[in-house]
Amino acid sequence: MPVSSAADGRKIWQRRTTAKQWATWAGWFAFVLFFVWCWELMTKTTIWAFVYDAPRQIADLGNRMFPPRWSYMERLWWPLWDTLNIATLGTLLGIFIAVPVAFFAARNTTPSVMFLRPIALFIIVASRSINSLIWALLLVSIIGPGLLAGIIAIALRSIGFVGKLLYEAIEEIDESQVEAVRATGGSGMQVLDYAIVPQVLPAFFGISVFRWDINIRESTILGLVGAGGIGLQLQASLNTLAWPQVTLILLLILGTVVVSEWVSAKVRHAVI
Repeated sequence: MPVSSAADGRKIWQRRTTAKQWATWAGWFAFVLFFVWCWELMTKTTIWAFVYDAPRQIADLGNRMFPPRWSYMERLWWPLWDTLNIATLGTLLGIFIAVPVAFFAARNTTPSVMFLRPIALFIIVASRSINSLIWALLLVSIIGPGLLAGIIAIALRSIGFVGKLLYEAIEEIDESQVEAVRATGGSGMQVLDYAIVPQVLPAFFGISVFRWDINIRESTILGLVGAGGIGLQLQASLNTLAWPQVTLILLLILGTVVVSEWVSAKVRHAVI
């Protein structure tokens, strides 16, 4: 901490030297200039008349959305069931692929650090880099609209999430248990069965349930691009400006997400 002397000889403690103080102010000034430049760049095409009118438009839309059309509920149960199936089957398919990918990606379990591990890491990164909605959009154009496109889209997105967290859990296991099983003459499969899998099993269940919870939320909007589920009903209601139906669908989605969050929390609390 720098020290300076007053006119009467007293020592004055300072947090920063004069040069550091000027550098700090220069940094903040540069940050403000950069923020202003970014703001101008992002808002140069904004029509501010629409922005100022937004509160009135929101109020008008709210008046048209309430009360919800409860009679429409009977047409939502089957799409909701499709949504749950998309999330569940997509999660299971993603887990089925992610488990071997995670073992190939983990440095302490991969058969080949130079060849298989980079491939597994690339699969994980590629899966996590593309949103499930983009996957669904691509799959709908390839295999057509329907639940299958939604299931595969959820699975492709889940591979990266489950694979990354699982391979990190594998790399963090207690190696002394592995060495103990090897010391008894255990084979590679026995080491995997008795030393590695028991250690990562709680994390595996927690990761899987957590991903299923996330997939419930993501699968509700896949219908917007034709991948089935309750999103199709939402898109149809939006296209026809049936705002009371939109409100009911949004409430149903909210309730489904709340229930899935509760189930996910209970299961993770039980296994971890």
